[in-house]
Amino acid sequence: MIEEKIKAIEEEIRKTPYNKATEHHIGILKAKLARLREEAQKKGAKGRIGGYAVRKTGDATVVLAGFPSVGKSTLLNKLTNAASPVAEYDFTTLTVIPGMMEHRGGKIQILDVPGLIRGASSGRGRGKEVLSVVRSADLILLLIDVFNLQQLEVLEKELYDAGIRLDGRQPDVKIIKKAQGGISISSTIELTKLNEATIKAVLNEYKIHNADVVIREDIALEQLLDVVAGNRLHLPSITILNKIDLVNKEYLREVQNQLKKEYMPVSADKGTNLERLRDIIFEKLDFIRTYLRPQGGTADISEPMILRRGSTVGSACDKIHSDLRRNFRYAQVWGKSAKFNGQKVGLEHVLEDEDALTIATRK
Repeated sequence: MIEEKIKAIEEEIRKTPYNKATEHHIGILKAKLARLREEAQKKGAKGRIGGYAVRKTGDATVVLAGFPSVGKSTLLNKLTNAASPVAEYDFTTLTVIPGMMEHRGGKIQILDVPGLIRGASSGRGRGKEVLSVVRSADLILLLIDVFNLQQLEVLEKELYDAGIRLDGRQPDVKIIKKAQGGISISSTIELTKLNEATIKAVLNEYKIHNADVVIREDIALEQLLDVVAGNRLHLPSITILNKIDLVNKEYLREVQNQLKKEYMPVSADKGTNLERLRDIIFEKLDFIRTYLRPQGGTADISEPMILRRGSTVGSACDKIHSDLRRNFRYAQVWGKSAKFNGQKVGLEHVLEDEDALTIATRK
């Protein structure tokens, strides 16, 4: 049984002290463990019937993740126009409830999913179906009860085991498979956390026997495993502490010391700090607002076009109409990204927040 193998390897890792003499052995064990967990998840996915189908809409999708009865439904209802059922007992939300938050010109879909519990990544409480919805998000809101701070550690572990890496980025590692020649490893920086033997052992565990590996940062074992597995998601998150109306400021200071990370204190029930939370969601999604300006006219600032930071004029064309690139002549830009107002630019010009844009097309 895969589950028994997983437990046996987890126990061996737990009992093995980590030092220079054991790091290679532990590296192999962790590679085996990661591969077995993936096999277990694939096996579970084939055996499941049904799931949660959610149509994505708006400029971005945000998922509210948390334990049962932490106030997710109440928060969703306050932030959006949703009508998620609210009650004082666990598992009130038995399906995915969508709501739309309109803020600073952006339309942000927020999904209230059934509560996650310990063991969700292994399938407890329909956890795999819920986590599949979480994986489709652009941003995750981790909602924690002010009296149950340990929930955060559990949530982060379940998300990690489901292949979701919070607030991280893809390591700068390239693995180029080839037909023969064995494993060739080159790095542009000294590797202090991994040795060549461990890297080759990890690759062999994933049946990669011939490849060129280029490493451009001092990665740890877990980062290498993420790259080799190839199905990890790096998603931004916001930790939200709910029900702060029930505690005092001194308690919140103690919370800060315990969590050792930034969090947003709110009271979904009383509406405390919700406007600030809307701002943080908008900013965390890395949105910029672009105002369309007709030729010879003025920009319409009442309905901005929402794009992601780093978007180009071409991205704006794609969002307006699928044929606009084909008929594109030039664009004019007013704002931070322009060297001067009305500058003529091409499709590759990178826009900035609150730019005004005129697009000229072939007739």
